[in-house]
Amino acid sequence: MDFAKEAEHLFDIELPDYDAIHKWSVDRPDQFWIHAHNHLGIISEVSEQVLTTGANLYDSVFFPASSINIAQNFLKRSDDTDAIVWRDELGNGSKLTWSELNDLVSKLQQAFLDIGVESGDRIAAWLPNRPETIAVMIASASIGAVFTSASPDFGAKGLLDRFTQAAPKVLFATDGYFYGGKWFSCLDKLHEVEARLPTLEQTIIVPYTHEGISKEKTLHPHPQTLWSDFLKTYNAKEIDFPSHSFDHPWYILYSSGTTGKPKCIVHRSGGVLIKHLVEHRLQSDVKAGDRVFYYTTTGWMMWNWLASALASQATVILFDGSPFYPSPTTLFDLADELSITLFGVSAKYIDACANAGISPIDTHDLSSIRTICSTGSTLVGEGFDYVYQKIKKDVHLQSMSGGTDLCGCLVGGDPTGPVNRREIQKPALGLEIEILSDTGQVLDSGEQGELVCSNPFPSMPIGFLNDENGERYQSAYFDRYAGSWHQGDFAEWTPAGGIIIHGRSDATLNPGGVRIGTAEIYAVVDSLSEITESLVINQSWKGDDRVVLFVVLSPDTKLDDELKKKIQNSLRDQASPRHVPSFIHAVSDLPRTRSGKISELAAKATVEGKPVRNAEALANPEALDYFKDIKELQ
Repeated sequence: MDFAKEAEHLFDIELPDYDAIHKWSVDRPDQFWIHAHNHLGIISEVSEQVLTTGANLYDSVFFPASSINIAQNFLKRSDDTDAIVWRDELGNGSKLTWSELNDLVSKLQQAFLDIGVESGDRIAAWLPNRPETIAVMIASASIGAVFTSASPDFGAKGLLDRFTQAAPKVLFATDGYFYGGKWFSCLDKLHEVEARLPTLEQTIIVPYTHEGISKEKTLHPHPQTLWSDFLKTYNAKEIDFPSHSFDHPWYILYSSGTTGKPKCIVHRSGGVLIKHLVEHRLQSDVKAGDRVFYYTTTGWMMWNWLASALASQATVILFDGSPFYPSPTTLFDLADELSITLFGVSAKYIDACANAGISPIDTHDLSSIRTICSTGSTLVGEGFDYVYQKIKKDVHLQSMSGGTDLCGCLVGGDPTGPVNRREIQKPALGLEIEILSDTGQVLDSGEQGELVCSNPFPSMPIGFLNDENGERYQSAYFDRYAGSWHQGDFAEWTPAGGIIIHGRSDATLNPGGVRIGTAEIYAVVDSLSEITESLVINQSWKGDDRVVLFVVLSPDTKLDDELKKKIQNSLRDQASPRHVPSFIHAVSDLPRTRSGKISELAAKATVEGKPVRNAEALANPEALDYFKDIKELQ
C-alpha cells in the first residue's frame, strides 16, 4: 500500500505486510501517527512533538502543541458531486452536494454566532439520521462548540438522562419520525424535554418529510424556531475555520445506561479524527469518491464513525427507518440504487437476514460493494458463512470491535489479508492489544481472557462530564489492569493472529468456576432453525453458578422436551458440556439497547428481582416483563 511504501522511504524500515506495519505502529508511535497525519491529509497546524506520556496511560497527549479545525477537514471539497445522500424507509430522499454542504454549514455557523454560541458551548441534536444532523455537527465543530446527539426514538426520560448532563444551549429537534411504516410524533415529548433543560436558550425544529405538519402544530410557547426560519436571513459565504487545540472537545457520547445513568463521554477533536481516518482509509480501504454506508441511528457511535467518512472525501449514505421495511431486502436495494462501496451493518442484522431466508446474491447485483463491515456484537461463524454464501463471495468482510468509549475500534480489518471464519482479522493499527488473565498474565492463542490495550492511543476520551478529579473515568478503564485500557470484552487470540470476541466480560458465565463467553452459546443456538434469537445469563444457584438460556422461537414452534434436548445436544457437541444450560425458557422478545445489542445485564437483573436502573435506555423495555416471576428461577 502507498502508506507503507512512503513510510519505508521516510523512516528507512521494511513494512512488507500488515503485521509489520502494526508492530512499527506500536513500537514507534511518534513515526506512525505523524505519518498517518500527513499521509491522510489532515489539515492542522502540527508541531514536531507527536506524543507526551505521563505516569499513567491516561496522562498521554497526542500532538500536544498542535491545533485543528474539524470542520475544515470535513469540507475539503466544494464541488457539485454528492457529499451526503439520504433515503428513508418510505422512499423519500434528498442529497447535498459538497458545494451545498459548505453553504449549509456557512449559514449554520453564522446563525450560531448570532445567537451567542461560543467555543465550548453544547449543541444537542434530537434528530433522525438525516443530512441536517451532520451539517449541525460540522457547524458546531467549526466554532468549537461541543456536539451531542440522540435518536428520536428515545423517550423523554432517556433523553433527559443524557442531555441534562450535557447542558446544551441550543437544541435541534424533529417533529417525529417513521419506523416500520408508522409515524411517531415527538412534539409532546419535546415540551417536557424543554421544560427540564435549564441551560436551553433556543430550540430549532427540523420537520421530517411528513404531510400535515404545519408551523402552528410544530411550535410550542417556548423560544422555538423552524429550521427554515433559523437560516432564511443568511447567505452562504466563506466559512471561518478558527484553530482549536488538537484535544478540544468535539462531541459527547453516552454509554448505554442500562445499569444506571449513562456516562457522558467527552471525545477529543484531533484524536478521534485521526483514529477514524486510519480505520477508514487504511483498515477499511475507503477512498475519495467512495460511497460509505452504515445502518445506524444518531444515538450510536457508528453514526459519528460514518460521518467522518466525509474527511476522506467519500460520499456518506444515510438511511432512516426500519432496515426491513417495506421489505427484508430494503438495505440491499439501497446498495444497488446508490452504488454503495462500504456496506456497514450490525451482526444482529446479518443474523436477521439469515433467519429471514433472504439470498441477495441471487436477487441483487451488489457489484459496487468492496467491503462489508459488521459490529455491535459478535459475528459468529454462521454469520461469516451467510455473508459469503448468500450476499457476496468477492468481498472483504470486516468484523470489528471497539466501543463508544473510544469512538472507534480496538480490533478490526486488514484489507490486504485473508478473512478467516469467526475471526476479527487484526488488532487495530497503533494499538498494542493484549489478552490477559484475571491475574494480569499475558495469554496466548486459544486462551480466553480480558481484552486490553497496553499503550496510549489518540481517541482515548478526555474524560467524563461532571467527573472533576477523573476518578470515575480512571475506574471505568484503568483500575482493573494498571497501565492498560480495559475494554470489558472477553476474547482470545487465534493461531492466525486474529481475535474472537466471546461477549462482554461482565456477562460471562461461570458454571463450575470456568469462565465462558456468551457468544459461544449464541453461535450454536441461534443457528438452529427453531430459534430466532437467544439470551443467556449466569445465575447463582445452590452454591454454584448455572447457565440459564432464554429463546425466542420461530413461528409455529414450541419449546417442548424434544427441542430442549436438541439445544442441549447441539451445545454439548459443538461447544462443550459446560455450555449446556441448566434451564431453558421461551420468551416473546429480548431486551435490547437502542443500538440493537441484547442486554443480558438488564435481563439478569429482572430475573433476580432487582431494578433495572435505567430501563429507558432500552429500545423495548416492555420485553423485561417476560423475565419476571419465572417460578423455576426463584
